[in-house]
Amino acid sequence: MFKTTEITSNEIVSDNPVHQRLTFAYEEAIKYVSGNLLEIGCGFGRGLETLQKVCDQYTAIDKNDKLIAWLSEQYKDFTFLSQNIPPFTGLQDNTYDFVVSFQVIEHIKDDHLYLKEINRVLKPGGKALITTPNIKYSLTRNPWHIREYTAQELATLMGKYFSQVDTHGVKGNEKVMGYYNQNKKSVEKITRWDVFNLQYRLPRQVLQVPYDILNRMNRKKLQKQDNSLVAQINFDDYYLSDRPDESLDLFYIATK
Repeated sequence: MFKTTEITSNEIVSDNPVHQRLTFAYEEAIKYVSGNLLEIGCGFGRGLETLQKVCDQYTAIDKNDKLIAWLSEQYKDFTFLSQNIPPFTGLQDNTYDFVVSFQVIEHIKDDHLYLKEINRVLKPGGKALITTPNIKYSLTRNPWHIREYTAQELATLMGKYFSQVDTHGVKGNEKVMGYYNQNKKSVEKITRWDVFNLQYRLPRQVLQVPYDILNRMNRKKLQKQDNSLVAQINFDDYYLSDRPDESLDLFYIATK
């Protein structure tokens, strides 16, 4: 259900390394989260089972109407809102103890308003946990992303809206980096044909469908080459690092 390369599946084996990388953020989050929680960009609910163990109340926002309708049927005790954000319509100031928003800010046109709204709905002293890809480790332009950041770029931006910003990274062990390097070589074989650098010159909306098709083909190719590596990567093959510039994803803990 809802399987694209941008909405990474928890069921398609070739998606597993990315799925586990995204799952890691939730497993890390439960070390911090409690009380009244807001998740921005919940997707198909990848982290819901994990987060519900540690929070008293759970509210989620996503722009995908079908996903929100499906989740509302599955989890009657939680609140799901379908919105194009920012702003966060109908959410009161100083309401949430924690906000989690994983792999979302790169999709947001007005990232200043997005961060300002997170700050607005947090209680004083509340914390936001935010992840996003590290542009230094991106293998090609992702046309689903409006922008990507270096660790310092986003830390500086977040510092405008939060009293404290702790910057970390999500790194992988040798198994993960073995997959990453195989993926890098495979992607380079595709992008070498882009002699006119069209991936950066064409409007991103034009590239979304071909990107998704080629991405899916590439993931299946990597699985066929080494299924054991692809299938056996788990979330605990990733870890939080204090070297964000050398990490696959950036992981921020921001305090209001």
